[in-house]
Amino acid sequence: MTDTTTTLRYAEADTVTGRVRGLWRGEPGDGGSAAFLGIPFAQPPVGDLRFAAPVPAEPWQGVRDALEFGATAQRGDPGVTLIPEPSVPGESTLNVNVFTPVPGQTDAALPVLVWIHGGGYFAGSPASPWYDGRAFNRDGVVTVTISYRLGFDGFGWIEDAPSNRGVRDWLLALQWVQANIASFGGDPSRVTIAGQSAGGGAVLTLLGMPAAQHLFHSVWALSGATADVAPATWERLGRDIAARVGVAPTRAALSTVPEERIIEAQKAATELSGSDALTKLIDDGLTLGPAIDGDLLTRPTLESLAAGVGADKPLVLGATEDEFSMVVAGSAKTLRWIPLAMLLGKSGLKGAQRKAYLAANRDVVARGHAAVLGRYITDRMFRTAVVKTATARGTAPTWVYRYAFRSTQPGMVHDAAVHCIDVPFWFDCLDSVQIEPLTGPNPPQSLADQTHGAAVGLVVGGDPGWPAWSLTPGTTRVFGGATPGVDPDGYAAVAPLL
Repeated sequence: MTDTTTTLRYAEADTVTGRVRGLWRGEPGDGGSAAFLGIPFAQPPVGDLRFAAPVPAEPWQGVRDALEFGATAQRGDPGVTLIPEPSVPGESTLNVNVFTPVPGQTDAALPVLVWIHGGGYFAGSPASPWYDGRAFNRDGVVTVTISYRLGFDGFGWIEDAPSNRGVRDWLLALQWVQANIASFGGDPSRVTIAGQSAGGGAVLTLLGMPAAQHLFHSVWALSGATADVAPATWERLGRDIAARVGVAPTRAALSTVPEERIIEAQKAATELSGSDALTKLIDDGLTLGPAIDGDLLTRPTLESLAAGVGADKPLVLGATEDEFSMVVAGSAKTLRWIPLAMLLGKSGLKGAQRKAYLAANRDVVARGHAAVLGRYITDRMFRTAVVKTATARGTAPTWVYRYAFRSTQPGMVHDAAVHCIDVPFWFDCLDSVQIEPLTGPNPPQSLADQTHGAAVGLVVGGDPGWPAWSLTPGTTRVFGGATPGVDPDGYAAVAPLL
């Protein structure tokens, strides 16, 4: 009989709280890397620590297995993300995952990438197979993915609780990286933070936060959606959620409410419905996320960046061309009968501004009314923010891109560069699971090589490889699409909205 069992190969590394055991994938020194999963950076945020600032993890004796993803703050499947982001049950939801080609080599000093997942600040998980760091490991980059509290637990206003608890989780996770990453072969003085959607907003929030500046050295924001929730909105929503579960908005009272009831109340309080739902989302932005609390966040992110916070750090940012087009794709047959003037007017775009916008987007107009409305939503929520952020940075080193690769998959994502489509290219993981439903069959590896190569360029050398917007405003790298390359005025189409 032939023995078909596979011998598992382990790796070990020390942290300040104890030794951990990870698992090798492939051969050490021959393109393989080790994964250390579910290492706690904080104590479980339950009991007396629920709604508290995160408290560093307690030490352990012996060697702790880090072979499986830790518990996630996401419960169940909220059904809002196009990325496979599984939920893992359990209480110890504040953990990190480290992927490294050189575990235990404390003198390796490889550059480090820290990834913050998206999900609208209420969903998402660091346990996605897309976020596996093996491609970055292959290219000499130690990779870390972090978790944080979501929704009301992470960001809700509570009368006597620390503010922005999810933000405090990011900070403690980054402090963990500073204290421990050398044991995994990483250099704490060469840390890049990156994230997509809410994760992109997270890294921009951190870039504009004076208290975070010592924790990282460069930033890549994919489709960044900052929240910057106004104080009045933050408190109003917190009181609303407390009222829905029938308790006072205090830590003691809310701590008696089961997690499931809080999530139900949160969903009800933040739900947008009716004919003006999209307009309300565009105009008001997110209502649950990092809030202007007068403590960690004293002003909106754009104001901080314009004031020079983070100006010493290279920043790369961009958006896909049709981020939220799938929101209206199912209504394409109906929308084509509604005059564009009425369609856009209902969304707040009128008169000379509407005419200028349509003239600047003739290529989208040719694709139909749904494409125009989808592009307008995308521009208002994401693409104008790219230009505003790059402009606010002034001469601080900033690179801008557009992601133009359109899905060939039939259905809601067809013929559009939708939200999340850039992520598997950025991670160079086109061989992972659930890629085809987003990209269509046979997504081009050459585009992954370009996209991932640019990411490695920033992490390793502080430059993604095309001319900087900060030297010549307007300069934009276009990934994929009909005219890839460098566009000297790559966001001209959003100019009428600025």
